[in-house]
Amino acid sequence: MKHFDYIFTGTGLSAMMTVYKMVVSEKFVGKTILLIDEDSKKTNDRTWCFWQKEPSIWESVISKKWDTALFANESFKRDLDLSPYQYNQIRSLDFYNFVLELIKEQNDITFLNDKVTDINELDTHVFIATSTNSFTCNQLLNSIYNKVLIENQQQYPVLQQHFIGWFIKSKQNLLNPEQVTFMDFSVAQKNNTRFMYVLPTSKKEALFEYTLFSHTLLEKQEYESEIKNYIHNLGIQDYEIVEKEKGSIPMTCYPFWKRNTKRVLNIGTAGGWTKASTGYTFKKSDKKSTQLVSFLETQTDFRKFHKKNKFWFYDLLLLDILDRNNELGGRIFSDMFQKGNPALIFKFLDEETSFAEDVKVILKCPKTPFIKALFRIVFLSNKS
Repeated sequence: MKHFDYIFTGTGLSAMMTVYKMVVSEKFVGKTILLIDEDSKKTNDRTWCFWQKEPSIWESVISKKWDTALFANESFKRDLDLSPYQYNQIRSLDFYNFVLELIKEQNDITFLNDKVTDINELDTHVFIATSTNSFTCNQLLNSIYNKVLIENQQQYPVLQQHFIGWFIKSKQNLLNPEQVTFMDFSVAQKNNTRFMYVLPTSKKEALFEYTLFSHTLLEKQEYESEIKNYIHNLGIQDYEIVEKEKGSIPMTCYPFWKRNTKRVLNIGTAGGWTKASTGYTFKKSDKKSTQLVSFLETQTDFRKFHKKNKFWFYDLLLLDILDRNNELGGRIFSDMFQKGNPALIFKFLDEETSFAEDVKVILKCPKTPFIKALFRIVFLSNKS
């Protein structure tokens, strides 16, 4: 049975980022690493976006940047100057190839295309079984999300950011490639939080995503019908669908860190690295993976890794509202963006604001739902 210093079960965004930074740091030379995943990472299965002030280490795989964004609902539209930020797009296959090329050059890193069937932490090591083999390691980093565990608990709301996206190529020059449509709530809400998200890469090409923050997924034809109608309403009549993508990202403040043990750390979505109130994953995973690599240089007890902050509580308030009154999402985001400072809002969503700045953003939101949510959460936590 082969032994490794580190094993990653699941090789999504968080694992790839962490391994890449471990290699670049040059602090783990001679350490053996095994990555296990059923998926060989050879397809473009998703698109990640994030806002950034300065160039990042992922600069070479960014496929498009925007300086402005559009926010809209049924009654208003606002052009958002994102300065000093830029909105960046990365296609997952470009990211996978970038990281895997570096991994291939490392003698001590192995990628195994297999299914994990068992994880068992023992006193001195962790045992991992796959469908064809078994291994041991000193420390395990797990990004395999346990959907049943999270959805069967009742204490913390669980919603989904779910979507279907079409990459289209039109024969008409009707798109503005210099502006991303960040959220367009002008689509029918149907007692949910529903919006269109558009990433134009040229005057003829764009990704259109019909997105919901809600509890349950829709039938495929409902997403696609809404995308088709939205494209038609823009005046685009003649186009081809080049590629499709779909996803469902859990939105929850469940305390994933409480399931970390001395030798097993949950990372990525399985570790709560997704921003609970928005579903954004890339930027938060970038920060958390940097923190993790620094932690691994000096620490071995994973129970010490996580630190809860005020933004976890803010996210919990919003999810409590959307859990009970899902139709309020459009109003909350509209109030925030209609008159709020876009740069400050993005800084807030990046969890980098001071308390005084937090207040400026929060006061733009409708107050009654948040006061009620605050009362419920504080009252119930005091009772329990």
